[in-house]
Amino acid sequence: MRGMQNQLHGVAPLTHLGLIRAQGEDAAKFLHNQFTQDFVLLQATEARLAGFCNAKGRLQASFIGFKRRSDDILLVCSRDILAATLKRLSMFVLRSKVKLSDGSADFALYGLAGAALQSATASIADYPVKTWAKTDFDEVSLINMYPADGLPRALWVAPAGRAAPAGAALSPALWAWSEVRSGIVTVTQPIFEAFVPQMVNYESVGGVNFKKGCYPGQEVVARSQFRGTLKRRAYLAHAEAPMQAGDEVFLPADNGQPCGTVAQAAAAPAGGFEAIVSMQINAFEAGGVRLGSVDGPVLTLAPPPYRLLEDI
Repeated sequence: MRGMQNQLHGVAPLTHLGLIRAQGEDAAKFLHNQFTQDFVLLQATEARLAGFCNAKGRLQASFIGFKRRSDDILLVCSRDILAATLKRLSMFVLRSKVKLSDGSADFALYGLAGAALQSATASIADYPVKTWAKTDFDEVSLINMYPADGLPRALWVAPAGRAAPAGAALSPALWAWSEVRSGIVTVTQPIFEAFVPQMVNYESVGGVNFKKGCYPGQEVVARSQFRGTLKRRAYLAHAEAPMQAGDEVFLPADNGQPCGTVAQAAAAPAGGFEAIVSMQINAFEAGGVRLGSVDGPVLTLAPPPYRLLEDI
């Protein structure tokens, strides 16, 4: 592990994230028909990772979705794609009884990690520990996230104007690093329509429901899963050189053809940069993958911090 666990304790404002709000009696049904995840059966004590794909099964956006009430659903997503995503989703509303809006100004978002999360939940007797689970108390929602190097993390979402959660200040840069170490990709503009969900391991972390009905790109996503055609996966990587989402990576033996793409990256507290890289499985197995060109810096690769589901 290249991280510095003892630094990952505190509360970070998450200004790079925003919220799309879906309100109305058809809110759950509408989202269910658009996303890779089941929203009809979404319970008040749950939150779910979901993708929004184009007709070719490529991810246009990703969300953490949860209900404030049965007719009021919040979708946390990257702010840099929020406006375009909201516009695209609104095209499908038609006669559905749902109102979509940008709810970013109506709510405050913070990331809690380590001791700050433990302190925030100490007085909640039934606080859930299941991944993506959520609890409401006094209008505040806490959504468990995948841990970073074993340390617990959560999103804190509350109406704007409430006092920030208690805890030591955690820099947004450290939170960004924790997101990379979790191995869960958030879709941003540089990787818009770059990956089908399995290329960033969404089917392995609860981001795809293969039992639900149709949604845009569903046929492509299902075919990728059930016909044994998965050739790319997402892995963790470290480099001393800067990395950013959208950078290509290369295997020298591939004659200059990229073997993968950086999906998310952040500066590492111990030095260098950490990333989640979606790449060909055989490139990961071969090693020697380089950043930017066949002569670029060598990446130190590691498997994701969760078990990958096998394709069928």
